[in-house]
Amino acid sequence: MPTSDMSSAIAGLRVFVAEDEFHVLQLIEDMLLELGCTVVDSVSGLPAALERAALTEAKAAVLDVNLHGKRIFPVAQILRDRGIPIVFSTGYGRDGIDGQWKTYPVVQKPFALEQLEAALSQLATQ
Repeated sequence: MPTSDMSSAIAGLRVFVAEDEFHVLQLIEDMLLELGCTVVDSVSGLPAALERAALTEAKAAVLDVNLHGKRIFPVAQILRDRGIPIVFSTGYGRDGIDGQWKTYPVVQKPFALEQLEAALSQLATQ
């Protein structure tokens, strides 16, 4: 269950999601909705992620580090250049994150609602 202080910090947050596993994508979308966020874009492949990253009106992003064997970091670069904060999602934990991205929040799969909430709340305080 989300905590009220954290939830209020991210309520209404518009989020871009990139995740290649359909059931995990649905789970993340459900978690975001439960936290009071709005999913403005969700994609499952790198080409779509690159396209949407350049156009999204999101205020934050949750990015799977590996989309069908391709690294998400070119998408992260577009989002960073646009000033959109990022949370990385990965089964490899922080070890799966390239050096320049290691300071960004990471949730390790499988993760709980509270972990996603804490990572997004961290973005809200930056």
